[in-house]
Amino acid sequence: MKKLILLFAVVLASTACFAGSKSKANKDTKQWRYEIECAGTGTAGTYVVKVWSYSKKQAVATNQAVKNAVHGVIFKGVAGGSGCATQRPLAANPAVEYDRADFFDRFFADGGDFQKYGSATGVPETMKVGKEYKVGVVVSVYKDNLRKALEQAGVIKGLNSLF
Repeated sequence: MKKLILLFAVVLASTACFAGSKSKANKDTKQWRYEIECAGTGTAGTYVVKVWSYSKKQAVATNQAVKNAVHGVIFKGVAGGSGCATQRPLAANPAVEYDRADFFDRFFADGGDFQKYGSATGVPETMKVGKEYKVGVVVSVYKDNLRKALEQAGVIKGLNSLF
């Protein structure tokens, strides 16, 4: 019986540890503290960006890179450089993030659809900045597919709505 109680305590403690790590990652991500820049040219319909994420834990910043990159393409756009032009955000109106909060909460949730629209490549670059880590990760964002999904969900207007 003591072994069973001890086993239960170990499982409960490890579950709480992992839940705390996920909640920390989500708390850091909800603040949307990142920088995004062009990292080169990709295939047609793709942006290759470098996203710099901040967190007190290096692994948290690394794991949030794709989420931050997709968020940046939708709401911030991508600064030019490294042989590519500046790209405007997919959402012309930044208020759409708050107007459609129900959609974006699900979209950017752990295991959410954002994962379909980006993939990290290469080795992360890490710097210590004060008490936090600044981690740079190169991410390919499939912007044509992302735009199409946001248009179908009614989040952004289609390009042909301009004519």
